[in-house]
Amino acid sequence: MEPSGEYRLRLARNEDIGALRALIEVSVRGLQSGDYTAAQLDGALGTALGVDAQLIEDGTYYVAETREGKLIACGGWSKRKTLFGSDQLANREDAFLNPATDAAKIRAFFVDPGWTRRGIATQILETCERAAKETGFRRYEMGATLTGVPMYAARGYAKGERMEVALPNGERYTVIRMTKSAE
Repeated sequence: MEPSGEYRLRLARNEDIGALRALIEVSVRGLQSGDYTAAQLDGALGTALGVDAQLIEDGTYYVAETREGKLIACGGWSKRKTLFGSDQLANREDAFLNPATDAAKIRAFFVDPGWTRRGIATQILETCERAAKETGFRRYEMGATLTGVPMYAARGYAKGERMEVALPNGERYTVIRMTKSAE
């Protein structure tokens, strides 16, 4: 991946999982508190929001890291049916998608609050779209957080179905299905 000077993109590795968990928690609590309650965030962390090791294993999950090796953002895409969620989310669908008929899933984007508005998420998104397209996918789909919807909409994704995800603590977490055709 091309370095920006301040950071570089690379594929995530299994040894990143601990740092990814920390990054995800900082991102969620720092950026999503305006759209969700503390109870919703507590229930979503580790289930609807968290590390999906399958993406790392599949080689479709990217991290942005500083020159010092600190992870500051992450995101990926999937050739599997699961739309969103961590390893612990119930009802996962790990079957492979058919690029000729299915949309690649854009998954698990998180940015450290101190690193927002620098184009990092956009760079990761473009990397994901390019890789999915090279694999034969012609459409992209995601389950976006309310916080992420404006960023994805600005990058050509159309809003669709509103989903309410039941969380283990009894709360519900809103996710918006968004789609885009490959150019």
